[in-house]
Amino acid sequence: MAIDENLKTCVVFGGRGFIGRFLVLRLLKLGKWIVRVADSAQSLQLDPSEDRSVLSEAISSGRASCCAVDVRDKAQVRKAIEGASVVFYMDPTITYTNDFYLCYMIIVQGVRNVINACQECKVKRLIYNSSADVVFDGSHDIYNGDESLPCPWKFEDMLTDIKAQAEGLVLIANNIDGLVTCALRPCNVFGPGDKQLVPFLVNKAKSGHAKFVIGSGENMSDFTYVENVAHAHVCAEEALVSRMVSVAGKVFFITNLEPVKFWEFVSLILEGLGYQRPLFKLPAGMVLYVLSLVEWMRDKLDFRSNHPVSAQYVVQIASRTRTFNCSAAQKHIGYSPVVSLEEGVTLTTESFSQLSQDSSVMALRDFDEQSKVDKLLGGGKVADILLWRDEKKTFTCFLALFLMFYWFFLCGRTFISSAAKLLLLVTAILSGQGILPTNIFGFSIQRISLSCFEISDTVVNDLITNMANLWNNWIHMIRLLAGGGDWNTFFKVAIPLYFLKLILSQCLTLVVGVALVLAFTSFFVYEQYEEEMDGLAEVLFDSIKKSKRLLMRNLPAPLVSFLCNRDALPDDEGFTMAKSQ
Repeated sequence: MAIDENLKTCVVFGGRGFIGRFLVLRLLKLGKWIVRVADSAQSLQLDPSEDRSVLSEAISSGRASCCAVDVRDKAQVRKAIEGASVVFYMDPTITYTNDFYLCYMIIVQGVRNVINACQECKVKRLIYNSSADVVFDGSHDIYNGDESLPCPWKFEDMLTDIKAQAEGLVLIANNIDGLVTCALRPCNVFGPGDKQLVPFLVNKAKSGHAKFVIGSGENMSDFTYVENVAHAHVCAEEALVSRMVSVAGKVFFITNLEPVKFWEFVSLILEGLGYQRPLFKLPAGMVLYVLSLVEWMRDKLDFRSNHPVSAQYVVQIASRTRTFNCSAAQKHIGYSPVVSLEEGVTLTTESFSQLSQDSSVMALRDFDEQSKVDKLLGGGKVADILLWRDEKKTFTCFLALFLMFYWFFLCGRTFISSAAKLLLLVTAILSGQGILPTNIFGFSIQRISLSCFEISDTVVNDLITNMANLWNNWIHMIRLLAGGGDWNTFFKVAIPLYFLKLILSQCLTLVVGVALVLAFTSFFVYEQYEEEMDGLAEVLFDSIKKSKRLLMRNLPAPLVSFLCNRDALPDDEGFTMAKSQ
């Protein structure tokens, strides 16, 4: 098939990335362009789902082509740009790390190479895909912000800092050697093929973090469906031709024009994939403090995160209001959304059906990735309650235990008096429930089944067997103590009993209260930060061992010989013999 000679060539850098794919398809559907897809992906082969797509047909007809380009290589960039009249620059599809030099070379130096190649090849227009994050300092809300907002002096996020530098290079290059430029700042882009926002939310839902709202939950935010971002780039290119003076060298915020509560949007995505919406609110300041502590632990234990976006920055985005004014984009480049927010959410959740909670993949992954604390708690109802997997059941259990704690320890009565009053209250409730009629004013009264008070023979037998085993173990321990000479057994029994005596006489109420709180928090926290906690425990145990060895070296030899267990500690035995010699 012959190609229309009137068609002009455009280049889309990052054309196989998230936004780039939608832009390529939109340019091809317009029918006015020969599209050259330039990307740094290892393989530019089409996915099986694209075999009969617009892109595959365009490649067959010669209206589209793909080329692998490393933007750090000037020769490759120049070869990709030659003969083009327009260049759209998206970030290359590469897995970023926290390596500042690598990210800088790919984003900033890559943009510099593209600008130089555009000027050398006489390209007329360059549109850069930036981000609304470049005006966010992490600590202040943005209400209806416009293009007059300055970039902060210090960025909380490395990638945002680098993108702001790249954006500045593009704008400075405007009207030099015949090249006109502009930049678009989309906010919170989402849609099918997203590898950041939606997968991040799903991962948090699987780990249990998505059950919590950070901050008040009232903060507003703008979100932009990916197809609207692609449409905005086409509008910007057309505006650079027809209204160059008001567009060239400028930046424009791009949103869906539908500000929404941040956590309401998160809830829509999670519920669309079968997960529960966030319910419990956590103060943003407290979360930031905990994350700072975790980050400090990681630095001390040399656990380096491989992700360039810090958890603190994510918390700041999730707890701050960030809405932007798109009137400049509407007025100067003629932008208006082509897909509504509601429709965009529906299309997105449908495209991520493989990540839904009901999928067999999810069930298999949950089974394979059972945490240590889940195994410790038996992986049953107790684990579900203490790990907050069923919020209603967990909260009910916590409330019931707290009421019991108040009844027995905080109400000012003796333990026996509290137990007697509790039994009296239970007796009155059971008797009253039995006297009540089955129907009162149309409300049916559910009777307690008598089977609830029955205990099966198996349970009774198991209980008696366990009690007998426990009794036999204590009798064996008492025999060892009565025999004399077994100091290890003596200290194992005497020291715990002494501490138990102190707890019962001095601070039983405090210990029970702390244990109640820790039971519903420590297991959950450990499951979320298992590696860091294990690393910290390892460091503490190493410190204890070193302190023990240092102490043993400074004790008299007879005392060392008395304290050391020769069978369990052969190293100490050798050391003791050497010391006595």
